[in-house]
Amino acid sequence: MSTARRLSEDIAASAPSFSFEFFPPKNDAGERALWTAIRELEPLHPTFVSVTYGAGGSTRDRTVRITERIATETTLRPMGHLTCVGQSRDDLRTVLGQYAAAGVRNILALRGDPVGGPGAPWTPHPGGLDHGDELVALVAGLGTFCVGAAAYPKGHRESSSLEADADVVVAKARAGAEFVVTDFFFLAEDYFALVERVRARGCEIPVVPGIMPITNLKQISRMAELSGHDVPPSVVSRLEPWADDPDGLRAEGTLVATELCDALLEGGAPGLHFYTLNRSTATRRIYESLAPLPVM
Repeated sequence: MSTARRLSEDIAASAPSFSFEFFPPKNDAGERALWTAIRELEPLHPTFVSVTYGAGGSTRDRTVRITERIATETTLRPMGHLTCVGQSRDDLRTVLGQYAAAGVRNILALRGDPVGGPGAPWTPHPGGLDHGDELVALVAGLGTFCVGAAAYPKGHRESSSLEADADVVVAKARAGAEFVVTDFFFLAEDYFALVERVRARGCEIPVVPGIMPITNLKQISRMAELSGHDVPPSVVSRLEPWADDPDGLRAEGTLVATELCDALLEGGAPGLHFYTLNRSTATRRIYESLAPLPVM
């Protein structure tokens, strides 16, 4: 992995990028488990790793602190998360200053979910921003960071249509986003349809697919529901026979994700971004099952 080049350059390079996303733990025990996962995945030399904000921006301080530790205590390249939720423009600049001071030079700029959670009405901070492209423009305008943004193969739950959703991706690119990372999905055709819509608008921004390994059917169904989209019946039918066999379900869920990853890479996706749920086993198994990926 090259830390001298911009992250967007490594994502756009001919070799597939490979990255992991963690969520901020709620307590010290959870943080210890997170660091175990980080250390177990570090030898895979991912292109980057990231740590999300909690619901409604509730874990901002812990997220920033963990990201800073990754930057200073590991060989990994972190991408800092930043959302508009509950933050003024000055608050956002303060967080960016913390990231910059720790040597973090890559930011994923997101509007974020409302304080009440997915599906709740969105209310911007009185001194803040209303849309993701506005946050992208703020971060990009500083000239310090490589900025990424979010995209949604099945459409954002608040979007009026898939076409409108593609317009939003293009707006983020025009505001200064150098790549986008998608929400998780389960069918390769949903990803490729998103890319086709974006390309039809003359936008060549790299679109990195987000992958959620399935290790618990109820958990993944709940997360999909929060995103506004159900798990496809074709996937559910493969997993339901293993509902009472946790080991069998994890094995089949890993196979489902591996097949998806193979299809994405064969179809030209620039890489894979794994939502790890702070566990390393499923991600490592998928990585080992894929066609050999070069060390970055």
